[in-house]
Amino acid sequence: MTMINKGAVVITGTSTGIGRAIALKLTEEGYRVFAGVRTEKDVESIKQAASGNLTPIIMDITKAQEIKSCSEFVSLAIGDEGLFALINNAYTGFDGPLECIPIDDIRRNFEINVTGQIAVTQAFLPMLRKAKGRIINISATCGRYAIPYRSLLSTSKIAIEAITDSLRMELRSSGIEVLSILPEGIITLEQADKVEADGKKVLANMSPEMKAIYGNNFQVCIEGSVEGNRITGLPPERVTAAILKALEARKPRRQYFVVRSPWQWKLYALYKRLVTHQYFYDNLFKY
Repeated sequence: MTMINKGAVVITGTSTGIGRAIALKLTEEGYRVFAGVRTEKDVESIKQAASGNLTPIIMDITKAQEIKSCSEFVSLAIGDEGLFALINNAYTGFDGPLECIPIDDIRRNFEINVTGQIAVTQAFLPMLRKAKGRIINISATCGRYAIPYRSLLSTSKIAIEAITDSLRMELRSSGIEVLSILPEGIITLEQADKVEADGKKVLANMSPEMKAIYGNNFQVCIEGSVEGNRITGLPPERVTAAILKALEARKPRRQYFVVRSPWQWKLYALYKRLVTHQYFYDNLFKY
């Protein structure tokens, strides 16, 4: 086990997927990681997998008392050292035609993906200010443009990009760096299973009229997402590498895109500016 201490880092949403990969990699690299998980089972799982200084903390980011308790625990643990980084990774997804998504699911989407991120940030800011640390928000490439049938993910990530930009300006005088990581599809088997199961549930709950309007196109969208999460997406290591760059850079960039071809995304951005809105979407999305 490494004895290097590069600084204390809090990461939300580390029970599975990208969050877990980030937490385990940062412990290997010598960071003191406080890993937010959901259950006692998750606590034991990530502790057994860790090879460095990792402390699991049970934190549901929709519960104010859990956030408060975790922030107090971390504050006592790190003392005057302060918090080197907060990585806001936790999120949930509700895919489907917007017309068919229950309002309660829409509310929960924003409670976790937006409001919860702000609540966690508020709680840990005093510790970040002590260390002149940095906030890393895990966004997505759909934070730059909306995706049909994934409207809630898109709007959440677009909101996160706006929050990131606002915080960067507001916290400049405190010496806190604020940035975002924008990955495209990442291979995460747990996410593939969830997307597939949730997609089947949405289709099963559609009325015959809604199935006639959306069914075929939504099925194509879900199949593409599942394939990306299982086979064609990028490995999680690409995200962890971008986060390490952001943590270790003297002056981190505003955004780190994790994509197959950075030039392709630059061309997309230029393409979107040069053509009409409808032409862009008609040619980018075929469903």
